[in-house]
Amino acid sequence: MMTNLFSTFDPSTSMMYSMNWISTFMIFIMFPYSYWMMSSRYSKMIQFVYMTLHKEFKTLLMKSEGMTLMMVSLFMFILINNMMGLLPYIFTSSSHMIFSLALSLPLWMAIMMFGWIKKTQHMFSHLIPVGTPGMLMPFMVCIETISNIIRPGSLAVRLSANMIAGHLLMSLLGNSSTTAETLIIMMLMTVQIMLMLFETAVAIIQAYVFSILTTLYSSEVN
Repeated sequence: MMTNLFSTFDPSTSMMYSMNWISTFMIFIMFPYSYWMMSSRYSKMIQFVYMTLHKEFKTLLMKSEGMTLMMVSLFMFILINNMMGLLPYIFTSSSHMIFSLALSLPLWMAIMMFGWIKKTQHMFSHLIPVGTPGMLMPFMVCIETISNIIRPGSLAVRLSANMIAGHLLMSLLGNSSTTAETLIIMMLMTVQIMLMLFETAVAIIQAYVFSILTTLYSSEVN
């Protein structure tokens, strides 16, 4: 029973154990197309998405093309979790900070540790943009350092906030339609259908934004 609006995003719906987080790992059983002798249209579509993203990330990662596989896998993992959150009675794991931070923080720490250990001078040169006056160099170092530190937090907040905003709006419209008149219900259903289409686009865009920003951050180390 939902006690308030935000209990929609509460993963602990049972008294003892919660099974909602299992939906996060359903991606591992949704792509067994490599076991089929003939490729289906579904597998061809997935392969087309893989190759398109590979070419997109390859242009950003010129010196380390092997990372494109990890970034494409990250995109598909976030996309599947975002899309599953649009289905009824399925927990949206990507709307929680614990999910998005678990993705952004280890990736950012690995990129920063590799850059500062292997390419220390290159990382120091990124702290001062080209053409910065001598008087502004100490301030630019502080600004660039702060911007690098808040990158995993900005990635996590961007993903969680965009996923939870549309769900909250649809929950508000769904709760208000129970006591409304017939004409108002029809209008609310039309708005909810439009919101559902909008949330589908947001689910795709947020997965792409998360992966492309991570790729851009890693390309600075190259």
